[in-house]
Amino acid sequence: MDRLTQMAIFVKAVQLGSFSAAADDLNLSPQLVGKQVKMLEQHLGVSLLNRTTRKQSLTEFGRAFYPRAKMILADMDAAESMAAVTRGIPSGRLRINAPVTFGMRTLSPRLLEYMVKYPQVSVDLTLSNEIVDLVEDGYDAVFRVGELSDSGLKALPLRPYQMVLCAAPSYLARRPLITTPWDLQQHECLGFAYSDGRSHWSFDGKAGRMDVPITSRLTINQGDPLLAAAVAGLGVMLQPLELVKDALRDGTLVSLLPDYEVPVSPMNLLYARDRRLTPKLRSFLDFASTAFGTKGSLQHSEKIVR
Repeated sequence: MDRLTQMAIFVKAVQLGSFSAAADDLNLSPQLVGKQVKMLEQHLGVSLLNRTTRKQSLTEFGRAFYPRAKMILADMDAAESMAAVTRGIPSGRLRINAPVTFGMRTLSPRLLEYMVKYPQVSVDLTLSNEIVDLVEDGYDAVFRVGELSDSGLKALPLRPYQMVLCAAPSYLARRPLITTPWDLQQHECLGFAYSDGRSHWSFDGKAGRMDVPITSRLTINQGDPLLAAAVAGLGVMLQPLELVKDALRDGTLVSLLPDYEVPVSPMNLLYARDRRLTPKLRSFLDFASTAFGTKGSLQHSEKIVR
């Protein structure tokens, strides 16, 4: 492998925290990842990483080399993008980040359409519920759910995220009736770690907005384990419709409080405002707008967001 490839493998290993994680992401073996980093160190004549059987950390030189390596790789991407702009054909590697449930249940099934239409584009999709830094982490575009604050990115508005309150019939059969949102304070509520949903749930009714404090004995940072817990009868869950719709359809979960609405969460696709809109990024924005957007979302918002 060439020096740039070795540098890219090193950067990925640092970003993800281990050779094994980098290997999974790059579809390589951990042994090959380690070999390429070692070859890079031999070429430089200095160690980049301190490695033990349990963890790795950057050496003093590695801490200085890492941002320079990222900059070199970004410059290479920019140079390739200039050629793509000249040709006008979407091509190259597109780096995308999305929340786990949306990425697994909605985005991934639709990506096939995009990749068939643009065969010269490679997609590097990372799923995470943590807020990532688009620029620092080298993403072209990031899907984000929730309210946005100022930062310096541009936002393409997408369809709002619809949430559903539900529980298993086995749980409801042994617990008091839930007729108003305030009844939830007497129930086991399954908390989601990466939102305000771990401390309170909001509802809109005839009397207006209600913010109901909830107590969670079980809090999880992924939607699918929460779904499994709810189906098993461990409590009440407030999660996206795309996660629970099959369980609602087959009756393993039932929706609650039909006279109240759960406020939708805004969803946006973020990208850098000072980054050249290359054919690959332009094509993905158009695809996302058509696949997940609202009427008029092709008119990209100029809102500066976080």
